[in-house]
Amino acid sequence: MPDRPSQASVAGPGASEGGDPDPWRRLAEATSAMEFCAAWLEIQAGRLGGVAAGAVFLRRLGGASPVAAAVWPPGLDDPDRFRPVVTRAIREERGVVVRSDAEREAASPEDPTLRLAFPVRVRDRIASVAAFEIAPRPQDQLAEALRQLQWGVAWLQNWELQEQTGGGRAVHDRLAAALEITAAALEEGGFRTAATALATELATRLECDRVSVGFVRGSKVQVRALSHSAQFGKQMNLIRSIGLAMAESVEQRAVLGYPEREDSRFVLQAHEQLARAHGDRAILTVPFLTREGKGIGALTLERCAPEPFDDETVQLCDAVASLAGPVLDEKRQNDRLLITKASVAAWVQVRRLLGPRHTVRKLVVLLAITLSVFFAVFRTEFRVTAKTTLQGQVQRVVAAPFAGFLAEAPARGGDIVRRGELMAQIDDRDLQLEFSRWSHEREQYSLEQRRAMADRDSALTKVLTKRINQAEAQLALLEQEIARTRILAPFDGLVVSGDLSQQLGAPLETGQVLFEVAPLDAYRLVLEVDESDIDHVRPGLRGELILTSILGEKLPFTVTKITPIAATEGGKSYFRVEAELDQASSRLRPGMEGFGKIQVDRRLLIWIWTRPLWDWLRLWTWSWLP
Repeated sequence: MPDRPSQASVAGPGASEGGDPDPWRRLAEATSAMEFCAAWLEIQAGRLGGVAAGAVFLRRLGGASPVAAAVWPPGLDDPDRFRPVVTRAIREERGVVVRSDAEREAASPEDPTLRLAFPVRVRDRIASVAAFEIAPRPQDQLAEALRQLQWGVAWLQNWELQEQTGGGRAVHDRLAAALEITAAALEEGGFRTAATALATELATRLECDRVSVGFVRGSKVQVRALSHSAQFGKQMNLIRSIGLAMAESVEQRAVLGYPEREDSRFVLQAHEQLARAHGDRAILTVPFLTREGKGIGALTLERCAPEPFDDETVQLCDAVASLAGPVLDEKRQNDRLLITKASVAAWVQVRRLLGPRHTVRKLVVLLAITLSVFFAVFRTEFRVTAKTTLQGQVQRVVAAPFAGFLAEAPARGGDIVRRGELMAQIDDRDLQLEFSRWSHEREQYSLEQRRAMADRDSALTKVLTKRINQAEAQLALLEQEIARTRILAPFDGLVVSGDLSQQLGAPLETGQVLFEVAPLDAYRLVLEVDESDIDHVRPGLRGELILTSILGEKLPFTVTKITPIAATEGGKSYFRVEAELDQASSRLRPGMEGFGKIQVDRRLLIWIWTRPLWDWLRLWTWSWLP
């Protein structure tokens, strides 16, 4: 049984060659699927009653769609009317009833005409479907008709089992021959040589004068290879005629044979012209079909013989076309130039985009276009982001005035001190003793001076006066040193560093740094701007600062100074940029860190997002240029 409708194999349900009008006798003596199905249709039509038309559709492995094997009454010219109900029966795997004017369940006995379809399951697959068009009837009679049809399809099921069992060897031999012929094409590397090898192998095995291979190109079918011929450019009229014959088969998606039989329902005009123009001959054209049933090419066989190709040859060629068609099509596509592949792929995507279905693809493309337009016109503020540290405007160092020992240190880093507040105390006991000694000597010199003045000893009086002045000078110096032992805060501020609470009694050196104090009302910002962004920064630009410890508050600032010396930290280079806060806050403390954004100008959003990538690409490209 053929896999596709063909002029050589599809016959109507007429009488057998003996002309026996008894359908039961024809059913028992049937030698082909067409004879058996025609007789079975006639019997079932009589049993169902009120049947307007009927058909049996066969399904074959590799077939694109069910094939009408027989119709009733004889000469029915429109078996495709049953395809909707047949397709539904196959999909639902059960008997179905639909209206003749709409694909929905019959609603009432008054509906115009009903179509019944029942699938025939053989070995876990639906092998055929029986369909009838009947007059409307009540629901109970309709159910009885379905039961009658269900009982009747058992004959078809039994015939299918017999055919599969008895024809298994022939199918095996046919598939083996098809594989051998296809292997001849697979052995070749390129498309043209593979197509020529396939055509030559078929011509040799089937004793054909010429075998042609063609593929669809645009709206026509172009002959791409001939048997026993690598060049055929000079045979333009012949090639054109063969291409038209192939186009007939591809358009009708059917196996076409010439000479045509009386029961043929296919158009064979191009085949007839080819046969008459190039000598009376038998022609067979088998289309290459995809899984979706789309025709992509065809195989045309020609030989000088008055009789058409037999069914066995048709089935073999059909099997070869099913196997070799996708192989040749893949080789043909792979042999194209890269630019051709790209253009074809692009055109396919465009057709899918502009054609029906593919809703998700259309939505994605629409979204991409919307985003592209948005990014092409939308501008926003371009800002340079940098790590920022808050520092005091003035930072005073509090150092040890002279060498000594630490006696007291009430202040430590982080404390807020007021002007004149004690921060540390140096031990002054030695100075106090020295002060007492000089005080005693001054008193002694004063007593001696009074005695010398009483004795009117002017020389001794002058000497004692000098000693008294020396003692007073020493006392004044000691007073100053004793006052300096109290280290006081120079102004109101924050102790940035210094903690001497664990070093009481430790010796101090002259000039040793004890504390660092910064004011609380004057700050400056230090921004570490990356070297790739420094070109966009200039004094006078404004920005905003967010500190890590004060996330909910944005502090405006103004850039004041750019230090033209780069520093390196963590493998990255940056420039030091100073800025001033427009308004200080009581919550600020020196040493706080955060991030500052310097507002440069307004630019395209897509430029802002892709700027680092383009900068890297430009630098990388330049590094590789000679």
